[in-house]
Amino acid sequence: MERQEIIAGLVEILKTVRTIDPEKLKNVTEETDFITDLGTPSTELINIAAKAEQKFGVEFDDDDIDDMGSKVKDIVDLILKSNKES
Repeated sequence: MERQEIIAGLVEILKTVRTIDPEKLKNVTEETDFITDLGTPSTELINIAAKAEQKFGVEFDDDDIDDMGSKVKDIVDLILKSNKES
């Protein structure tokens, strides 16, 4: 699975989050910050992680979610790590 594929999948997930302005999803990169760049409430990050687990067929450890940063690359790395472990 390529990093760019994962980002595209994450953008699809983010389109379902009502609090995110769809205009902000046009230029998402690995350096995009969910909280500062997209205005995602920090509480919503857990839901995004859960949707990512479903979409990509992976399972995250609770500790990994707790330690996850707020940038797109953090969840991409987590998906790739979880994909290797499964």
